[in-house]
Amino acid sequence: MLSIRTFEGGLHPPELKNTADKCIVNLPLPEKVILHVSQHIGAPAKPLFKITDKVETGQVIAEPGGFVSARIHATISGKIIGAGNFMHPFGVPSPAIVIERNQETPEPEYPPENGFNLDLAEIKTRIQNAGLVGLGGATFPTHVKLSPPENKPIDTVILNGVECEPALTSDHRLMLEEGDKIISGLKLILKVLNAKKGIIGIENNKQDAIKLLSEKVKGEANIEVQPLEVKYPQGGEKQLIMACLDREVPSGALPMDVGVVVQNVATAAAVADAVNLKRPLIERVVTLAGNCVKNPGNYRVRIGTTVDEFIRMTGGLKEGVEPVKVIMGGPMMGFAMFDMNIPIIKGTSGILVWDKEEAKICEQTACIRCGRCIRACPMNLMPQQLKRVIDTKKWDQADTLGILDCMECGSCAFTCPAGLPLIQTFKMGKKMVMAERKKAQAK
Repeated sequence: MLSIRTFEGGLHPPELKNTADKCIVNLPLPEKVILHVSQHIGAPAKPLFKITDKVETGQVIAEPGGFVSARIHATISGKIIGAGNFMHPFGVPSPAIVIERNQETPEPEYPPENGFNLDLAEIKTRIQNAGLVGLGGATFPTHVKLSPPENKPIDTVILNGVECEPALTSDHRLMLEEGDKIISGLKLILKVLNAKKGIIGIENNKQDAIKLLSEKVKGEANIEVQPLEVKYPQGGEKQLIMACLDREVPSGALPMDVGVVVQNVATAAAVADAVNLKRPLIERVVTLAGNCVKNPGNYRVRIGTTVDEFIRMTGGLKEGVEPVKVIMGGPMMGFAMFDMNIPIIKGTSGILVWDKEEAKICEQTACIRCGRCIRACPMNLMPQQLKRVIDTKKWDQADTLGILDCMECGSCAFTCPAGLPLIQTFKMGKKMVMAERKKAQAK
């Protein structure tokens, strides 16, 4: 077994991994799905159908809007009953397609093939055609990550099995239940990139997954499992690369600049499905947790299912317990929801339904300049100063202070005794700094 490794900085929030022993349950098909055409980083997909058109499960309903974009597939068979702006998990209206299910249409079959017999071009085509994106939450189109420039060769692929976000356990369960599929996906990624080494990074609180996957790769000369210290945000790309390889990704650079590609374990499993089955990304595993739900656990659900129907299909909410906060994603980087009719998207890893005790909502007070945010920042930024210059709209100073290096991990906000909305401030600040840069380039 390799030694336990980590990165400098970070913190140790409560783990809250209460669903780690809950096996994945396949939910029934929803009666309706809302499929946003923007479920990925990059250009929104372009809808191909109109209201009253009939579609079948797995059919492409929106084509990529550019190279950095991803296809959207129908996740149920039925009729399109709506098209237009619907509320997106990010809190803004966004174009989407609504499908009502036809219960009489059978689900498609996906006969298995040996994807390793395919040439590289066909493997990449199948990955792109399947609409794959990073399923850890970043949602960067997978085919783009697997197409680095020729002058940036990749020598190592790291699979992110860290799942350092509190409360989330969907990746943990996938590693335990679909380990062979994850390893198959990793091998396909190694083949596409012509990379020599594969590493599966797993936090040390998942000993069962470390042991299982270590056994499965024992005969693989170029794949190893790397145990990692339990610390947040151990699963950040730059932190993971530093921990596994002792390589630092420079400010403004990408992992490919240091010869590395990082993919989530769920993405690797989806790669195996896309290549070996020609199966598009139409569903994913989502953790449901919190004191307010009757049956917390890990559920495989069709993308586009609304949060309200998702919770109902799992057994619903407890009686007499009032939800105070509903979060899509994890408590550190997720989004607080204000509408339960918002759909699960490709990047949705969890739904947390918290009561007052779990949410521990506190009033915002003034910054006391304690420095906790600075000590916690894994990117060595100065959150206190960044907030000050952003609040005063000094975008050039925010740029100089490295706002674009912020990974929005939430470590600063978690440690802040004043309860300041640091992540919301930095999200807005990054957008403004990018806009100012574009203005300067246009002159």
